[in-house]
Amino acid sequence: MKKIKFLLAALLISSVASAQAVNFSGSWKLNTAKSKLGTEFSMAPHDIILIQKGNDLSVEKHSNFQDQEFTTNDKFTLDGKECINTGWQDSQKKSTVTWSDDKKSLKVTTKLPMNDGTEILIIEVYKMDSNNMVIETSASSSYGDMAESQVYDKQ
Repeated sequence: MKKIKFLLAALLISSVASAQAVNFSGSWKLNTAKSKLGTEFSMAPHDIILIQKGNDLSVEKHSNFQDQEFTTNDKFTLDGKECINTGWQDSQKKSTVTWSDDKKSLKVTTKLPMNDGTEILIIEVYKMDSNNMVIETSASSSYGDMAESQVYDKQ
């Protein structure tokens, strides 16, 4: 009987441990050699700072576009509820963040309005690959589709 209780306890502990969510917190720098970026245009920020606490995720992205540096700051909840952050030219971008079933990756789905009345759909999947954070990014709009695999080194 003790062996059965021990085995059940071990099984319960291992199943709880395997459902532990990845914590992406940290400062991350783009590794262009490991990344697969767009040839004409890349959506990849060169630096990202993530703070993940409980149900909250703060994402600070440092990017360069047409030789201009800019920073975006987004705040999300990790429960699938819609979050609204400031987008391009003070628009409102609406995002939801959901965990994969195994809690090993996060999917951020964002809708960003464009000046022509359409919107861009951006999907980012955050996951870990050894010591690197990988963000698989795709975007779809009336201008077309693009996809990238962005690899980041922890600083």
